[in-house]
Amino acid sequence: MSWSRRNFLKNTACGFGYTAFAGLAAEELARATGAEAPLAPRRPHFAPKVKRVIFLFMQGAPSQHETFDYNPELEQAAGQTAAADGGSKQAGKILPSVYKFNKCGESGIEISETFPHLSKHADSLCLLNGMATDTPAHPQASIFTHCGNITFVRPSMGAWALYGLGTENQDLPGFVTMNPAPVGGALSYGAAFLPASFQGTRINIAKGQDPIDNIRNARLSQGAQRAELDFVQQMNREMLERSRVDNEVEGVIQSYELAFRMQTSVPAVMDVSKEPESVRAMYGLDRKETQDFGTQCLLARRMAEAGVRFIELGMQGWDQHTQLRAKIASNCAAIDQPIAALLTDLKQRGLFEDTLIVWGGEFGRSTFQQNNSGDGRRHNNRGYSMWMAGGGVKGGLRHGRCDATGQAVEGKVHLHDLHATMLHLLGLDHKRLTYRYSGRDFRLTDVHGRVVEEILS
Repeated sequence: MSWSRRNFLKNTACGFGYTAFAGLAAEELARATGAEAPLAPRRPHFAPKVKRVIFLFMQGAPSQHETFDYNPELEQAAGQTAAADGGSKQAGKILPSVYKFNKCGESGIEISETFPHLSKHADSLCLLNGMATDTPAHPQASIFTHCGNITFVRPSMGAWALYGLGTENQDLPGFVTMNPAPVGGALSYGAAFLPASFQGTRINIAKGQDPIDNIRNARLSQGAQRAELDFVQQMNREMLERSRVDNEVEGVIQSYELAFRMQTSVPAVMDVSKEPESVRAMYGLDRKETQDFGTQCLLARRMAEAGVRFIELGMQGWDQHTQLRAKIASNCAAIDQPIAALLTDLKQRGLFEDTLIVWGGEFGRSTFQQNNSGDGRRHNNRGYSMWMAGGGVKGGLRHGRCDATGQAVEGKVHLHDLHATMLHLLGLDHKRLTYRYSGRDFRLTDVHGRVVEEILS
């Protein structure tokens, strides 16, 4: 086997994930197999409000009390001993926010002083201050956030979005994650029992490294690769004609084609060097503390512009059991300017209204101090904060409230509800978006979930 064919196999089985992509354009695949390309654009269930999702995942559970949930009850109860749910669990002294909150924008919603840039977009943010999930354990909660389940291996929300809608650009993956080290690994962006064409592609943004393994062919010219691939694909199509229906062979045909095209398309969309210096400075690429996340945000805009359906960014290090004040300040400084730049850029380019931006972690932090020093917070899955922005959601809105013990008491939004709402904004009914597997119909929201109509514009 030649180097080139061996690397096409390696790209398909390892570097890209086995049959990770739809390759041929819809009309080409129809001619070759008599079937529509898995990632060809498909009609939604109803008119969508947005075309794409950008998910900003803050792994480690950011404290809502120092970011987006101003709770005056904490000020009043500071230092008092309380117990969650009236029991002994998480009993402790109540810790008020260690940072000041300011009323921002015309809406006057309160945002922490740790976000001086993002607060300028206050009237575009829909704060979800009554979030809830099923577990306060990081690995399980992270997988739940992405897949809607903690018990079994299930498809990720990005995979469900691709399964329902396909994607606009057949030369790029439809689902991309730049999360540097997602908890749960490939489960967080996998397709599970869905066809593998719908799983996410992990992009490496580290300097000096290829964005995807084996994206370059150092031995053969593009013409030679094309000739070899044509020969391999001819054999694959002959095999497919004999079997008529073979998902694995179809997947190989598709992934080989996209692997070939991605050698040009991926480096092109990843090349931020041609961006104007003003844009690079806006994202903070010239500052050490914002460079990494700023690069992710700028790439997210470029991928959104190029037609990628679901884009995930990630930042670790939000598990503040100690050094709460210093670590929150450092984390927020790393993401504040880049996220504000992303929102500004999307608005300037006419992409904001058809993009849904979602920010949050796997759960939040308690109202109780972690230790006697009062410089840390415990886990809390019963009430925490996320936010949305973009098409279809009300900006300048605070939805939901938690009490002094951290329990969501108004406007509660469970993660199943969040997933249902995200799919709804994409034009998908979460109850109709199902896949038959092992004798039953599965969906992202399992048997739960409701669309949070109160936050929709």
